[in-house]
Amino acid sequence: MEKVIIAPDSFKGALSSKQVADIIAAEAGAAFPGCNIIKMPVADGGEGSADTIISTLGGSMYSAQVISPDDRSIEAAYGITANGTAIIEMAQSSGLTKQKKLHPMTSSTFGFGQLILDALRRGAEDFILCIGGSATTDGGCGMAAALGVRFIDGQGGTFVPCGGTLGKVERIDASGADRRIQDCKFTVMCDVDNPLFGLNGAAYIYGPQKGANPRQVLRLDQGLCHLGVLLFDHFGADYANIPGAGAGAGLGAGFMAFLGAELRSGSEAILDLCGFKDQLAGTGLIITGEGKLDSQSFSGKVLSGILRDAGDIPVWSVCGVCECDEDTLKKHGITVFEASEGITAEESMADPERYLAAAARKAMLSLGNL
Repeated sequence: MEKVIIAPDSFKGALSSKQVADIIAAEAGAAFPGCNIIKMPVADGGEGSADTIISTLGGSMYSAQVISPDDRSIEAAYGITANGTAIIEMAQSSGLTKQKKLHPMTSSTFGFGQLILDALRRGAEDFILCIGGSATTDGGCGMAAALGVRFIDGQGGTFVPCGGTLGKVERIDASGADRRIQDCKFTVMCDVDNPLFGLNGAAYIYGPQKGANPRQVLRLDQGLCHLGVLLFDHFGADYANIPGAGAGAGLGAGFMAFLGAELRSGSEAILDLCGFKDQLAGTGLIITGEGKLDSQSFSGKVLSGILRDAGDIPVWSVCGVCECDEDTLKKHGITVFEASEGITAEESMADPERYLAAAARKAMLSLGNL
């Protein structure tokens, strides 16, 4: 074997994607000392994506004081790669873990907008926005307000809308939005196709995760429906029904409208940013991995992006646990090695480095016997 690409996702709650890549690479290097091993830890747009991308591409992490979803001053981090792309996670500024308790009706994305402003101040013009883990259902209005968009109520006053007050917005005035936005490219990592409102929309599907009870879900949905009309009136486009508009509890629509953002599969965006396709020439094997390999792995996750580009190159997965049957794996052409083989998932989670290394060692032995 002359060249191997190792491109794993994280093992949620156990190992970062960089740790996974390092462990598998160590076993590959020990088994095949002359092999060209390309380590490419990747992410799916959730928490930790910025660290992962910076570790792969180089760059720096920065921090700024922002307003949390529950209106406190907190420190939030983001990254700028060596080529100047800003990687900003919703989870860092406006995520579920950034509030002391759930506030489904009043939480805001204002802090996320403040991180965008900080990156603009540092000269960033290309942005990848990771919207997983959001605490809010404000349709991105808080973010827009931080960037200078004005939301006007029935009495002519301005305010920063939250999920519970979207219905009070009478008019949007984007004339004061930061002019630098027009010269920037924004890509939103999005792996869902929910519309903005309705039974399959942001409030009904994601509101309960953010603490909303059934009555609050209904009110949030009504607010997002109202926002959809306002966006159409102001921007002249039906953002509400574009697949992914409801991503991040309505952030997809807001980011398309206020930032001109493109919604892309998270795995595709990360793999493209890392130059995955450029590394495929001469590659004899691709090894990926994730904590749990299941049916969702083939729909928008890192594995699906790798399979899309791999062509005839064999793809192996060294995972924590596999919940797919043999027919599914055969259909997709995947060879799997489980860290939890012969033990429980809980046991493997208790010492993830040891069991992942053992699974990777078994994979290398199998490769040597081919």
